[in-house]
Amino acid sequence: MNSLLSWLYSLLRKERFQIDKRVPSSYLLHFLFSGLVGILRGMILFMRINPIAVASRGVRVIAPNRIRWIGTAKFGEYSYVDAISIEGVRAGRSFSIGRYVSIECTGSLKTLGKGLLVGNNVGIGSFSFLGCNGGIEIGDDTIVGNYVSFHSENHNFENNEIPIRSQGVNHIGIVIGKNCWIGAKVTVLDGVIIEDGCIIAAGAVLKKGRYISNSIYAGVPAKFIRSRINDIV
Repeated sequence: MNSLLSWLYSLLRKERFQIDKRVPSSYLLHFLFSGLVGILRGMILFMRINPIAVASRGVRVIAPNRIRWIGTAKFGEYSYVDAISIEGVRAGRSFSIGRYVSIECTGSLKTLGKGLLVGNNVGIGSFSFLGCNGGIEIGDDTIVGNYVSFHSENHNFENNEIPIRSQGVNHIGIVIGKNCWIGAKVTVLDGVIIEDGCIIAAGAVLKKGRYISNSIYAGVPAKFIRSRINDIV
């Protein structure tokens, strides 16, 4: 059972994957059964067989025809995706979102949002929120922890004579590079550009600006801690 599932998983992910031999066979059978049921749910939800969608219970999708991916996509329990936007949701191979993840591509029908673009081998941790109104891009092999929130929109507030809610919004967008690790409970605000290879420590708040490649950032607001490359100070 272990070898069979490892082979199947490697086939789907297009890379070698070995399940720990200490995992009980009973758990692997449950995993396999849940996966097959999830594939059936995905076929019904997206009204197509290929590419494969594995949808856990409680998944809700708005505008499934605006969601595109390569290979296999996994939608965790009670996740929510509203793809109504200019570009929709586009993902590469092995895209997954965890339990209770919310992806909202348009915040208000007054201004249609841009959408979400995700590379290969990207996973979004459970309970995360992606507000894609101004557009969010996430590069290949990036890890997004649990309870992470992305907000690619700001409210205008310059006029003190008008309620903030009536002043409209502005967008810049959020860009996350390749091979990044975004820790749990990080908040990413509009206008953030994270270059390749960055690590963002848990709980950090990233405000508008560029975060240099292969660096570690932490704090509120996030500040440079050190480089991941030894010869850079």
